[in-house]
Amino acid sequence: MSVALRNAQRAVPVRRAPLRRAVCALRAALGASRFDVGLVCAGNALMQRLNGDYRHCPEPTDVLSFPLHQVAAGELPRPRCLGEYNLGDIFLGVEYIHQQCRETGEDFDDVLTVTVAHGLCHLLGYRHDTKSEWKQMYQKEAQILEELNRLTGSRLRPLTANLF
Repeated sequence: MSVALRNAQRAVPVRRAPLRRAVCALRAALGASRFDVGLVCAGNALMQRLNGDYRHCPEPTDVLSFPLHQVAAGELPRPRCLGEYNLGDIFLGVEYIHQQCRETGEDFDDVLTVTVAHGLCHLLGYRHDTKSEWKQMYQKEAQILEELNRLTGSRLRPLTANLF
């Protein structure tokens, strides 16, 4: 299935092809290749508005995920029709991520990829509100990033390292 990628910001250049390839590889590692995913690259203003509207935290953030299906952590949705083969949408706060990368010296494209992995895990029901949920999500992120690292020669690590 497809990855619909939209760049809704102009503050930071985004290399779409590598990002799309990473999303496809991560979906495959999750066993979710047959599901569509929407990916929106957003600026701080949009992320601040969405974060305020949906999480009651009116400040920019790195990623927001909007699952189409409600599933338990690690379960794939069970679509009833072709139109339901969609995991949902991920909004990447690329302007926010870029600012963080400038401060930390991390590679922007690598952090985007890791952030997408985090967002995909959220689409599949993973959360990190408690230590046990975080451990479960961290393990899944590490697993899918290991697969991506094996395919690409990268050395990416989960976004939620040292959360608890």
